Amino acid sequence: MNLSLEFAPHVAPFVLWALLGLAVLLSLYLVAVRARGAWARALALAVVLLALANPLMVRETREALPDVVALIVDRTQSMDVGTRRKDAGAAAAEFKKAIAADKSLELREASIDTRNAADDTGTQAFAALGQALADVPPERLAGAILITDGEVHDAPAGSKPAIKAPLQVLIAGNKNETDRKLTIESASRFAIVGQNADIALKVDDFGRPAGGSAEVDIRVDGVPSGTYRVETGKASRIDVPVTHGGENVIELEARPGPGELTLQNNRAVVTVSGVRDRLRVLLVSGEPHAGERVWRTLLKADPSVDMVHFTILRPPDKQDLVPQSELSLIQFPTRELFVEKLSGFDLVIFDRYSERGILPLAYFVNIARYVENGGALLVAAGPEYAGFMSVYRTPLSVVLPAQPDGQVIDQPFKPQLTQPGMAHPVTRDLQGANTANTPPTWGRWFRTIGAEKVSGETLMSGAGGRPLLVLDRVGKGRVAELLSDQGWLWARGFEGGGPQAELLRRLAHWSMKEPELEEERLSASVADGEIVVDRRTMADSAAPVEITYPSGKKSTLDLAKIEPGHWRASAKAEELGLYRLTDGKLTAVTAAGPLNPKEVADMRATDSILAQPARMTGGSVHWLVDGLPSLRRTDPDDSQFGRDWIGLKQNNAYRVTSVEQQALLPPWLALVLLLSVLLLAWRIEGR
Repeated sequence: MNLSLEFAPHVAPFVLWALLGLAVLLSLYLVAVRARGAWARALALAVVLLALANPLMVRETREALPDVVALIVDRTQSMDVGTRRKDAGAAAAEFKKAIAADKSLELREASIDTRNAADDTGTQAFAALGQALADVPPERLAGAILITDGEVHDAPAGSKPAIKAPLQVLIAGNKNETDRKLTIESASRFAIVGQNADIALKVDDFGRPAGGSAEVDIRVDGVPSGTYRVETGKASRIDVPVTHGGENVIELEARPGPGELTLQNNRAVVTVSGVRDRLRVLLVSGEPHAGERVWRTLLKADPSVDMVHFTILRPPDKQDLVPQSELSLIQFPTRELFVEKLSGFDLVIFDRYSERGILPLAYFVNIARYVENGGALLVAAGPEYAGFMSVYRTPLSVVLPAQPDGQVIDQPFKPQLTQPGMAHPVTRDLQGANTANTPPTWGRWFRTIGAEKVSGETLMSGAGGRPLLVLDRVGKGRVAELLSDQGWLWARGFEGGGPQAELLRRLAHWSMKEPELEEERLSASVADGEIVVDRRTMADSAAPVEITYPSGKKSTLDLAKIEPGHWRASAKAEELGLYRLTDGKLTAVTAAGPLNPKEVADMRATDSILAQPARMTGGSVHWLVDGLPSLRRTDPDDSQFGRDWIGLKQNNAYRVTSVEQQALLPPWLALVLLLSVLLLAWRIEGR
């Protein structure tokens, strides 16, 4: 119950004040002229004014309202270091218990989480605090308790926080921690294949004296590529070789430093796209035929291709009495091409070439060695491949995946994808290809060279199901055999044509080890907060993939088949940083977030960031390693913290549940008083 005096004037307030002013002036005038009964007249005026003011006695029934306290717990990635998360959880549990025991307090709990890999906002503690208290009136706010490691990225710099109550900060972690961090300052996005990608990096040893050094290990596509020693605290530049076209995944890892806090910020990954400056192709045609011009046109149409093309127009055994000096415009530079400069070619193509003694057998040994050392060979066979002058009867046979059986089948057929062909990246999804239920829609060919596959994979079949396109890996290199010379029919649009240009492009890029065309590949990418894992394999099933998170946590993903040769699964990308993946045979790495995410920029516990904001609100900063401070309720004007305690304001807020009003001067009483005073004044003046 609360009593108070209020006024409910019968006239407008300004009228009442005007009348009060006139009454005062009139009373002063009567006193000044010494009028008899002046005081009685002033009293009468006072009664009139009091009646017009209408005084009321107000009785309020009030209900006490609890004060609101916000408890904000940091659950970001940096809290995974050491026992921070455990210590913060235990402190939060104790405070919740103490707040629940105080019926004059209402708890608003919120947490800070930056586990969405799509953002780089860091720890947004004050945003979480503002959201938790958005609907709380300032007069009911007792304070806020923030449990964190101190690495907050939205702390107001130099200005007072918006909170109108003490901010009490509790720091989880140890004082004077040390940590090593690798930062990528810049990196090449593209590089010419065979040249180096330039990467600028910096290794910092936080909490330690400057002037030391650190070793940085480099891996390219999961394969170790060297170790560099760099000076800590200073920018360094390193060159990493780009060995193939497409994406080159470069992983950098600084080895642990003294007193290392966490390895989460010691690693980074950079993706550099390898671009081929020029594709160097050696095309040797055995004799002119309808498909020769198609080969030449396809290769010359690509401005990135440097092609050397020779056609054998006249076999050595032809006797026509033409002088040797007049047989060709230029001499066939066999030694220069097949001995001195063979390794400089990215791809060697034999198009309907037959062995007639033009090339010494030793040159075929060089070509076989070139393939085994990483070169690429494409053989487009014609009828000569089935005869005694076949290149299979040379030392080149050790790298060829198909052995001729001596037959040449001249009958129409439509090239068909085999089961492996439907899964292999070179032939999968070719326009017009057959599927498990539909035949191909492209045009027919009319010749198949009989052969038996001895190694590799048959991706396309010809007449009678015979091998038509066979791919094989030999040593470090690749070999492809096309057992027909009828591909030019597609290029000329016969019966609707077919994807000859796309097929040859894929064959060339597969031969040069483009990652996108690898049939055995494990890759991963992060998008929209999810890590997507892709596995390409020619096997009937794909093994589960183990993911190692940036924090060291591990999980296993079972892959689902989405099309022949392609398996996929996804998982939540809960942490920023580098993810490692392996299925026991292949490995892959990918990164979530930017190169240098804020959340792992400096993972040491600190009180320097929040000390000023807490002090400006009347709050304080305490370390959990010094003990958990107790809670006290304090008056708004008193100190809000001590050495081992933190305060929450006692606001005494309330809500009015009922109101009773009683007039102190009812009209009848005012009339009686006024008449009495007037009679008294008349009597005084009548003396």
